[in-house]
Amino acid sequence: MMKLYFSPGACSLSPHIVLFAAGLPFDAEKVNLRAQPHTTQSGVDFSTINPKGYVPALVLDSGQVLTEGVAIVQYLADLAPEKGLAPANGTLARYQLQEWLNYIATEIHKSFSPLFYPGSDEAKDAAWAKLTARFAVVEAQLAKTAYLTGDHFSVADAYLFTCLNWAGMVKRSLADFPHISAFMARVAALPAVQSALRAEGLLRD
Repeated sequence: MMKLYFSPGACSLSPHIVLFAAGLPFDAEKVNLRAQPHTTQSGVDFSTINPKGYVPALVLDSGQVLTEGVAIVQYLADLAPEKGLAPANGTLARYQLQEWLNYIATEIHKSFSPLFYPGSDEAKDAAWAKLTARFAVVEAQLAKTAYLTGDHFSVADAYLFTCLNWAGMVKRSLADFPHISAFMARVAALPAVQSALRAEGLLRD
């Protein structure tokens, strides 16, 4: 059985959602990223699993380890093609999905970092201003389609939801982006998302 190493609410929430959406059997173990060294819930030094030191990490049935969220979610989608979480490899639609995954990773995910770490209010406001410029691109797309690549939920939506969910954690509002706000509510209601949030202790019954 595959095993996902995650930290609650971190970028590992994205493959956690995809695992539930794909209906694949898996186990999951929490990683304490505040401990030095980072340790798993069972007390293992996480660097022995992922030398990069950060989540997510997915241990495959073979024992091999796959890291980097955008790689993991596409791998999982390809294990359950009937779920439609990613277009077929080699199609233009697949490259368009990868275009969104890369945009989220480089322009949104990493741009949140200054908001989580100590810094001046001016620096944090500048970081948020940069993010809102990136959000405008997403808002324009979601004004046309329910999800990033059309009318069907994909792995890119799982990643976008995960990153945008951080806005609340850093006490920033998405109210200026009505289509993004509607997207967040729509995705939050999906059973796979509810299951992942509950599994990470981010949603109470």
